[in-house]
Amino acid sequence: MSIHNRGIKPKPAKSTDALTKAPPVPDYFSPYAKEEWKRIMPRLIKDRIITKADLAGLENYCVMIGTVKEIETNRTLNSRDIDPKLFGVQNRAAQTARQLAAEYGLSPTSRARIGSNATDDDDDNPLAVR
Repeated sequence: MSIHNRGIKPKPAKSTDALTKAPPVPDYFSPYAKEEWKRIMPRLIKDRIITKADLAGLENYCVMIGTVKEIETNRTLNSRDIDPKLFGVQNRAAQTARQLAAEYGLSPTSRARIGSNATDDDDDNPLAVR
């Protein structure tokens, strides 16, 4: 009998070389991406999830969230018409952001896998839905 791990994600663990201070917001970010960076970094630092090696993935996550928000803001400001091409871009950016969010404990399921929300009070959680 063979044992395989296909389709099973390993449980993320707190890193021994995790960052203890949030890096500065990258200069090339849009205002929306900067907002997301500032929103998620305190929690990721507190939970000791990210290392220097993870920063590129987090930058990509913030850029994708920024893209989704920018397209939606422009749509609502411009007669609320849906441009099919922009909708496709927005949809792919949202999917990519969701996948990256799961990698870094930015979704409820991934936080549960890490164990970072077991006894957490959502009052100081910037990722909590309000």
